[in-house]
Amino acid sequence: MKFIKELIEGERVTSQFLVSNVNRGVNNLGSPYLNIELRDSTGQIAAKKWEVTSEDDKTFVIGNVVEVVAEIIKYKDALQAKIISAKLLEEDDIDIVRLVQSSPIPKSELEKEFNGYVNSIKDKDCLALLQYFIKKYNNKLFIYPAASSIHHEYSSGLLMHIVSMCKMGEFIASNYSNINRDLLITGIILHDIGKLTELEGPVIYHYSLEGKLLGHISIMAAEIKEASNKLGLTSEVPLLLEHMILAHHGQHEFGSPVLPLTSEALALHLIDNTDSKLTILNKALDETEPGEFTQKVFALDNRLFYKHK
Repeated sequence: MKFIKELIEGERVTSQFLVSNVNRGVNNLGSPYLNIELRDSTGQIAAKKWEVTSEDDKTFVIGNVVEVVAEIIKYKDALQAKIISAKLLEEDDIDIVRLVQSSPIPKSELEKEFNGYVNSIKDKDCLALLQYFIKKYNNKLFIYPAASSIHHEYSSGLLMHIVSMCKMGEFIASNYSNINRDLLITGIILHDIGKLTELEGPVIYHYSLEGKLLGHISIMAAEIKEASNKLGLTSEVPLLLEHMILAHHGQHEFGSPVLPLTSEALALHLIDNTDSKLTILNKALDETEPGEFTQKVFALDNRLFYKHK
């Protein structure tokens, strides 16, 4: 089986791909065809299925993994797959490693750093909440992306986002005396865990019903209140963490119901914003030659950034 980046014009291939987009068209004779985007860990390729059957409508569904037999052609200077046949794969037959981009840092290394931060927490209520949510979400926490797109959108992306933020949080807490280090690190670890409910997958991630109706901020704030009641916590810690979650996007127009009103909430917002935006920029710069400008970066006010030599 070949990866997308290995495909060559004129060859016939049989390989596994993720269906990342699909829509139906009609040709000049009135017959239906399918425009499909196929993806693996190396990229994506446009594909067409010209003779559409009722089985194709069940096979080519966003999120499905299919084994495709296709001819690789060139159309408008880009490679395209002309699909001859395809079958929907069962979960046991799917090679996830082929399909999903992994974190640039190995998951095992990220887990070790993550556990180091958890084990460093001295505040008993912070630690109780962390242990509660780690037990509840277990493996999901270590494999989910931080978003369906935009930043850290790969396997273990949430874990990498958390670890990167903890490093910044450690530095900031050591430089500003009014910041409670344990509270900040706990807020960093918990701030996006609502995305484990907001998103669902496991191969291609999309918004769940709860995600669409509630969003990860509201989901997580409610979960902290519920967990603190179950654990019988009576300190200010759960309330302060709820505030940090609700305020971490920093502004009402970006989805925060409240603005940051504690040192830790403000620090969390600034750290989250810094890590997400620099990650977005790094991705754009990685696709740009030295001495050239990036394409417009939507999440950064549609600016073009220069990659110096």
